[in-house]
Amino acid sequence: MTLSGYLFAKLLDGRKIVYRQFLWNRVLRLAPLMLAVILVNLVMLMVNDATPPQIAEFARSVVKGAIFPSLPNGGWSITIEFHFYLLLPVLLAIISRSPWHALTLVAMAIALRGAIYLSQGSVQHEAYFTIAGRIDQFTLGILAHRINLGQRMGNRAFGVSAFCFLAFYWWFDANGGFMRSPGYPSPQPLWIFMSCIEGMAFACLIGWYDSKRWRFLEGSVSRFMGKVGEYSYSIYLLHMFFVFDLAAFIHEHIMDISNFYVGLMWAFLCFMGFLPIAAASYHAIEKPFFALRRPYTGQ
Repeated sequence: MTLSGYLFAKLLDGRKIVYRQFLWNRVLRLAPLMLAVILVNLVMLMVNDATPPQIAEFARSVVKGAIFPSLPNGGWSITIEFHFYLLLPVLLAIISRSPWHALTLVAMAIALRGAIYLSQGSVQHEAYFTIAGRIDQFTLGILAHRINLGQRMGNRAFGVSAFCFLAFYWWFDANGGFMRSPGYPSPQPLWIFMSCIEGMAFACLIGWYDSKRWRFLEGSVSRFMGKVGEYSYSIYLLHMFFVFDLAAFIHEHIMDISNFYVGLMWAFLCFMGFLPIAAASYHAIEKPFFALRRPYTGQ
């Protein structure tokens, strides 16, 4: 989500947005595959002899998905992304006046999560699954572009920030991580600040990467990474149909993957094997709608 903020700030820098056409393009980009995933989930429910109340509950969750994080297959992030698109003109206008207004927005988001935490004793759900938590990351992505963070950050500064972030996540995982701290939803006040911590680390990574010229990524490596980027939306929404059953099958019938490094190796192999499925989805479901897009920027 930090990347979305950075990319749209970069693409729209100094340009006028035809907002209606911008939203139309984003709907064309996100809706076709999301609707296909919803349909597949509905068919699976019916094949598995779901009761009418179960089907009705699924339908309600889909309708609520425009506001709440209830869409299937990780569709909660699509809901947040669309909420960001609704706020984008306001965010760009505020931050364009002074880039440091972004820090005020982040502070307000932290204060909001703090208030939620004080009122109900936990804020993990809101921090992870809603715009109330993720707004930090979009905002910090916009800020990273506005202040040319990558040009300001040398390799040493980036190395220090990356080491600190990895050390933080090692500590977080060792102390229960997402699900066991001590349970879900977690009562830890860390979730008031978690998305801000992640946003700062990702903003440093994106800005630093974007400011470099990576010769080793030219040629076939660059083309491969570009294709993975093209297929990433299909990878994200479709992997939920396979990932848990596939991991269980490997663990039970091939080898123990409870070791992190063994699991990581199998994750990479499965990822590579999944790319043809994602490519087929991209070309059959996503790409045909690109022809309907309209220009949405001007000088």
